[in-house]
Amino acid sequence: MYGKELFQGVCYVSGEKMKIRFLFFLFGLSILLIGCSGRGETAVFPTPATPATLPTPDILPPTLFPVAWQDRSPFAAGLIAEARPVLDTLPQFPVYHLVFTLNDTLTAVDGQMQLYYTNLENKTLDVLYFHLFPNLLGGKIEVTKTQENGQPVTAVLQSEQNSILKIPLKKPLQPSQSTIISLHFSTQIPLTTGRNYGVFANVNDILALAHFYPQIAVFDEHEGWNIAPPAPAGDVVYADTAFYLVQVTAPKEATIVTSGIETARTETAETHTLTIVAGPMRDFYLAASPRFIRHTKTLNQTTIHSYAPPELEDGAKAALTTAATSLNIFNTRFQTPYPYTEFDIVTTATTALGIEYPGIIALTENIYNPNTSYIPGLPNTILLESTTVHEVAHQWFYGLVGNDQLDEPWLDESLTQYATLLYYQDRYGTDGAQGFRSSLENRWARTNYANIPIGLPVSAYADNEYGAIVYGRGPLFFERLAEVIGEDTFDRFLQQYIRQFAWQTATTDTLKQLAENNCGCDLTPLFREWVFPHESELPDS
Repeated sequence: MYGKELFQGVCYVSGEKMKIRFLFFLFGLSILLIGCSGRGETAVFPTPATPATLPTPDILPPTLFPVAWQDRSPFAAGLIAEARPVLDTLPQFPVYHLVFTLNDTLTAVDGQMQLYYTNLENKTLDVLYFHLFPNLLGGKIEVTKTQENGQPVTAVLQSEQNSILKIPLKKPLQPSQSTIISLHFSTQIPLTTGRNYGVFANVNDILALAHFYPQIAVFDEHEGWNIAPPAPAGDVVYADTAFYLVQVTAPKEATIVTSGIETARTETAETHTLTIVAGPMRDFYLAASPRFIRHTKTLNQTTIHSYAPPELEDGAKAALTTAATSLNIFNTRFQTPYPYTEFDIVTTATTALGIEYPGIIALTENIYNPNTSYIPGLPNTILLESTTVHEVAHQWFYGLVGNDQLDEPWLDESLTQYATLLYYQDRYGTDGAQGFRSSLENRWARTNYANIPIGLPVSAYADNEYGAIVYGRGPLFFERLAEVIGEDTFDRFLQQYIRQFAWQTATTDTLKQLAENNCGCDLTPLFREWVFPHESELPDS
C-alpha cells in the first residue's frame, strides 16, 4: 500500500545530463497505503521442494468446474515459462472455485464457492475459520448452505461485526489430509469509501471488489488461527498462497479486470461471462467499470494492461510506462522474474495512493491528471511514478514472498520502499536516489526521528507512527543493513530471500537468519537497534 503524503520533485534534461532534484515534505495526514552492483547469477525461478505424498480420503469432487482438485494444468497459461515448474510442486495449496454474478448496478454479488483445503500443520484441526471482510468494510456478506464434503454443517458467526465464520469439521482433519468446504454467499457493496481506504466500494462508477468472498484464515503453528480483525489503517488480509478458478457474470457494458488471466468468454444480449484462472496467488481481486479504456505494453513474456476512464488517458499511459520500466528493473535486480503472463493496473476511488494485489494494482484516480496536483505543490507526475513503482515492487514482497501484513508489515512495506529507492537509483542515478531517500527521512521526521522499532504490528503504532516508521525508517534499515554486510553480500542475500521464500511465508526471524548466513556475522545488535521491540530480550545468535 502507499498513502497520501506530500513531496515534490523537478526533473529536467540538459544536453546529455539529467539533473533530478526532489524536495520532499510530509503530509500531516494519516497513513499511507502504498500501501547496480552485485548482480546474481542467471535468473532461475524458484521451485519449492516436492511435498510428501498426501493421503487420499474420500472427498467431494469439484462440482463448479470440471477440473480435478489437484490438476494444475489450467494455471500454466498464466505463468511465464520459468515459473511453470512450480505447478508440479504445490498440490497441497488451497484451491478456490468461485462462480458468481454481479448485478446490473455492480453493487451486489451472488455466488457459490468450493474450497479444497489441506491441513499443512503438525496438529489435528477440528475447525476451519473464514474471514468475512465485507462485514468490516462497510458492506455485508451472508453465507448459507455450508457443507463439508457434501454434508451440511452448522457455521457460526463470531468476532467484530460477524467478520469471522467458524465451520466445525465433521471429523478431525489429520496432518496432510484434505477436505472440501462448499457454500453460497451474497455480498452487498458500499457506495462510499470507508475504512481501510475504500478497497471495497463502488464509487464514481468504478467497482473495487477486494475481499468480497469468504477467505480461509491462516493457521500458524505457534499462533494458531489468525482471526483477529485488521486495524482500520494498513492492509486487510494475511493469506496463504492458493489457486483460483473463477467464473464471473456481469453486465455486458462493464469491463472486468481481475487477478490472473481470462481463458474463456461467452455473451448474451445483456451479460458476458468470463472464466478466469489465477494462481498461485494470495488473493483474488476484481475491478469493473463501463468507463474503462485499456492501454497495453508487452515486456518479455508479460502483457501489461492499464485501465482508466478516457479523461484519465494520460495518467493511464504514464502508469503503464512506469510499470514496464520498474518490472524490468526488478526482474534484473532480484534475479527472480515477475512470474505471471499478465500484469494489470486499474484506477479506482481509493483514498490511498495505491494498493497491491497479486498480478494487479489499484491506483487512486486523484493522481492521474498530469496537469494538476492532488497534493499541493507536488506534480501528479511525480506522485504517480513513485506510487506505481511501490505497488509493482509488492509483486515480489507480499505477492511472491508472503508475510503477516498485520503483525509484521515491515517485511513487505519497508522492503518495498527500499526497492523503490533502488528503482530511482537505477533509473535516475545518484541524484534520483538521494531525492527519494530524502522523502524517507522526511517521513521518519514526522516523529522527530523517534527510535521506534520498525517490526511492530500495525495496531501497535499510534497516530502517524505507522507511516513514519514502517515507510520511512524501515527502508533506511535495509540501506543500513547493506552498509553493514556489504552491497554485494546484501544483493546476494535479497536474491536468495526471494528464491527461498517464493510462494511461502517469511518472518522477521527467517529474514534475519538468512542475512546472517550470507554475511557470516551476528546481526542481533543491528536488529535490536532498528527492528525488535525495545522490551524484547531475544538471545544473541
